[in-house]
Amino acid sequence: MAQEQEGSDTVKDHSAQAQEVNPEDTKAGANASGDTGSGEETRSIGDDQDKWEASSAQEKILTLQAELERVQAQAEDYLKQWQRLQAEFDNYRKRTQREKEDLVRYASEQIIKAMLPVLDNFERAMAAAQSNQDFGAFAQGVDMIFRQMFNILAKEGLTPIEAVGQPFDPNLHEAIFRTEVEGQPENTVVEEVQKGYRLKDRVLRPSMVKVSC
Repeated sequence: MAQEQEGSDTVKDHSAQAQEVNPEDTKAGANASGDTGSGEETRSIGDDQDKWEASSAQEKILTLQAELERVQAQAEDYLKQWQRLQAEFDNYRKRTQREKEDLVRYASEQIIKAMLPVLDNFERAMAAAQSNQDFGAFAQGVDMIFRQMFNILAKEGLTPIEAVGQPFDPNLHEAIFRTEVEGQPENTVVEEVQKGYRLKDRVLRPSMVKVSC
């Protein structure tokens, strides 16, 4: 009977030990479960971050592509404008070159046109001299023609250079002979061999003169 009681107590002790829960084992299990959930959450956050970064990168690429297209279109527009300006400049250069050549070629057109009546009068005077031996009338006609021609040239700015009685000026006079002249100061123009002319403010031809010494 005592043995049966002892065996029963032994079974109860084993049952009680089996029912006891080790706190460390419980904590470890909880930690293991918690680690599993945290890992899944971390992976989810990482996936979201990757998706956001990919989306952001795609937006940047699209923005850069749009900016590149805009810049390319602007560059093409600038190129067309430059080509158009270059063509206009070439046309302007050619036109001004032609105008310059025409100006040089026909620079004397107006003065020649103004001199044509003088040429006509010379022809009439020579024809009259052949049929009429009145040299006085011929000389008078020639003088009139000379005055007509001089007036035309004077309108263009031609003026004679004063010479006789003026101090010799190498800018205006060309001395071809020096002589002693009583009563004249030294270096004075005493005779004009060929008349000199100015065209406006420029000496067109100096006077050829004789100068006292």
